[in-house]
Amino acid sequence: MQTTIEPTEFECQGFKCRFGPRNSEWPSRVQAQVIACIAAGMTHKEIAKLRGCSPRTISATSAAILYYLNAHRAAGAVAEAMRRGWIAPLLVALMISSINPDTEAMRHRQPTRTRQQVTASRTLARRDVGSVYA
Repeated sequence: MQTTIEPTEFECQGFKCRFGPRNSEWPSRVQAQVIACIAAGMTHKEIAKLRGCSPRTISATSAAILYYLNAHRAAGAVAEAMRRGWIAPLLVALMISSINPDTEAMRHRQPTRTRQQVTASRTLARRDVGSVYA
């Protein structure tokens, strides 16, 4: 009979993190904390200060996370970690984003013109050039 390992949960930087024992499908507590901090937009130095370790330790941990999740960038690792259920944003963030009723209208903005369009007829330009050479 196969036993399933239930992950342990904790909260870090506005994310619910899950971790499990070694050699399981779940990350370690340190890896879960690092991926949650990366998802929150923190730098390696900020994460190291929070954990009380060297930024190189965080770099090595994030490199291991990227390898384990088969991701090439931090954004891809965060998306894959969310898909696997390692981290999940807390409900408060989702509720705040749904407060504004005009989110659909805000999503479809008209493009702003950055360049002024100059209109001149071709014949007017020829007259100007013709008067210079006459």
